[in-house]
Amino acid sequence: MSEAEDFIRVAHAAREAAAGLAPLPRAPKDAALRAIADALVARAREIVEANALDIEAARASGTAETMIDRLRLDEKRIASIAAAVREVADLPDPVGEVVRGGTLPNGLELRQIRVPLGVVGIIYEGRPNVTVDAAALCLKSGNAVLLRGSSSAYRSNTVLVEVMREALQGTEVPADAVRLVPGTTRESVKHLMRARGLVDVLIPRGGASLINAVVEESTVPVIETGVGNCHVYVDADADLDLALEILVNAKVQRPSVCNAAETFLVHAAVADAFVPAALARLAAEGVTVHGDARVAAYGDEVVPAGDQDYRDEYLSLDIAAAVVDSLEDAVAHIRRYGSAHTDAIVTRSQGAARRFVSLVDSAAVAVNASTRFTDGGEFGFGAEIGISTQKLHARGPMGLPELTSTKWVYTGEGHLRTSAGTVIAGGGK
Repeated sequence: MSEAEDFIRVAHAAREAAAGLAPLPRAPKDAALRAIADALVARAREIVEANALDIEAARASGTAETMIDRLRLDEKRIASIAAAVREVADLPDPVGEVVRGGTLPNGLELRQIRVPLGVVGIIYEGRPNVTVDAAALCLKSGNAVLLRGSSSAYRSNTVLVEVMREALQGTEVPADAVRLVPGTTRESVKHLMRARGLVDVLIPRGGASLINAVVEESTVPVIETGVGNCHVYVDADADLDLALEILVNAKVQRPSVCNAAETFLVHAAVADAFVPAALARLAAEGVTVHGDARVAAYGDEVVPAGDQDYRDEYLSLDIAAAVVDSLEDAVAHIRRYGSAHTDAIVTRSQGAARRFVSLVDSAAVAVNASTRFTDGGEFGFGAEIGISTQKLHARGPMGLPELTSTKWVYTGEGHLRTSAGTVIAGGGK
């Protein structure tokens, strides 16, 4: 059987599973998720062993340590992943929720209700935890999922999917609702992107090149997740000690993820006090600062920043920096270089905070808080399928409601539409 034929077989199986999963009530879906969580913990050693082979191969190919950190699984991380699955099980089921409705003047009862999307394809890089997070959210929202992780995590993903599928075999949820896309070549990605009619929506998670390729080449509808060129703006009226702690947390706490800060902007009124302290603290944390001439004037260790430095999503211990003359200049910088993911302001001024929030057109805006909180788990979603930076039905961290569509249901009593208006069959107008 060719790779293309194998994919078609798997996709058809997922579509059949989606049809069986969609009408299930909450209880059997929650039971299936708890079975998955238990299985992950019980088979943690097996998962870690497979992951160790992926890490060994990644190191041999020269992969940066920050990216290896995204790839790594250990028993503690697996326990956290399992806990996130249980949190998803505890969340309300969005399927069947009435979005809006009422009784029309003609007596028809009209409701708009949430329904599953169907078969969701996920293309993602490096992070095997996404394999479980995506599967859990899709199952809870009544969707089947086709998972295509990167080849660097193929062994880890294979075992994770095997564990989940075996756990589902003892539940009412069809095991084929969770499938790994066959193959590790780029052709296997193309099969998924061209599976219009078998796959209902495609969600890419990864760097700019991956996302752009999926958006440009896919015939399947795409929910576009974005790269995280996140900013921290230190306002003229900021508490500078607080600003320093927020900046360091946003950059250093986990630099390889999309909600880590990649640029900090400082109002000129506080630059003399803040920039030297920031440079010293960031240097102590091993961070390289790429700054404009105004930032570079405060330290010889600053790397001169060009236009691309402000556009980059570093995902490393690097950060760009600039001094700005006003809040409006900070917003203009963010609009020019940002990725509409998460941008933060540190200020004691309620007026400045309100203006920043109203002007910055990003999926998430933080006031006096680290950018690291833009996350499905932190927002109480249990996990996330991705962080959308587009402006369609899903924006920001995508939880269960974002994995549903809607349909209209109207109920009558023999209502007929005629040129004279509504007629009730056997009755009157």
